[in-house]
Amino acid sequence: SAVSHQLQALEDHLGVALVDHSRRPMTLTTRGVAYLRYTEEILELLERASAEIVSDTPSSLRQLSFAMIDDFESDVGPEIVRMLTTALPACRLISYTRPSHEILTLLRDRELDIGIATQPQTPIAKVEETPILRDPFVLAVPAVSHASGEEFVTSRSGLPFLRYSRDQIMGRMIDAQLARLRLPLKASCEFDSTASIMALVAEGHGWAITTPATFSRSKRFRGQIKLLPFPRQTFARTISVFLADPQAGEAARSVATALRSLLSIHTIAPMVLAYPWLGESYRLFASPTNA
Repeated sequence: SAVSHQLQALEDHLGVALVDHSRRPMTLTTRGVAYLRYTEEILELLERASAEIVSDTPSSLRQLSFAMIDDFESDVGPEIVRMLTTALPACRLISYTRPSHEILTLLRDRELDIGIATQPQTPIAKVEETPILRDPFVLAVPAVSHASGEEFVTSRSGLPFLRYSRDQIMGRMIDAQLARLRLPLKASCEFDSTASIMALVAEGHGWAITTPATFSRSKRFRGQIKLLPFPRQTFARTISVFLADPQAGEAARSVATALRSLLSIHTIAPMVLAYPWLGESYRLFASPTNA
C-alpha cells in the first residue's frame, strides 16, 4: 500500500498515468516506460557524481557551504543535498535556500562555496559560472479566463497585474522588459513569494508574469492556473551553478551534472508535456563537455 500511495502521488504530480491500473499484474504505460528510462539514467548519474566527488575532492575540504534558489527546494534540492552528504561523509555541509539576489551576494562576499541562482546582469569577479537552464518568462493566468496574452499585457483582461518584488532579480528583469516594450502595467500588489502570487491567480484575483521553473513548484494550483506565451518579444532568465572556492570545483561540476538530470525529469519534461508550445525555449544549455 505504501508503494501504491507513492506511485499515485507521482502520477498526480506528473499529470499522466505511468501504470495501467486495469491490468493484473499491472504494466507500465508507454509514458511509464519512458519515465522509467529517464529515472534510471538519473540515478546512475547521481551515483556517478557522488563517486566523482569522493575520488576528486581534496582531503583538505572539510566544510562545504552550498545554497540554491527556493524554486528547487521541494523536488530538485533534496536530491542534490542527498548526493552531497552521501558523497562527502567527512565534510560538514552547510546548506541554504535563498532567493537569487541573496545567493549572489553571499558568493560575492565569499560566504558560499557553491550556489545555484539566476545569472546576474554583471558577472561576479573570480566566481566561475556554468549556465544550466534557459527559463523563459510566461504569463500565469486563471484557468477559467478566456482573455488572450495580448489582452493581459495591455490591461484589457479585467484582472489586476500581480508583480514580483523589485528586490528580486526576476522582478527587475520583468520591469526592464515591460519598460523596453513600453507596457506601463500598474501592479495592485507586489510580492516576494511565488506561493502568494499563485494562490491569488488560482482564485481569479489577478495574473502574473513568471517562469516554468518557478511555476512548477506550485503543484496544488496547477488545475486552477494555466500558462500563456509572453505575447511580445520573448525573454528568459538563466539558472547557473556558481563556484567561488576552487577547492570545491569537482563538487560543483557534480552538482551541475546532477542538476541537469533532475531538472529534465522534474520540471522540463512535465511542463513541456503540459505546454508543448514551450518547445525549445525551455531547455538545458549544453554541458561544457558536449559544447
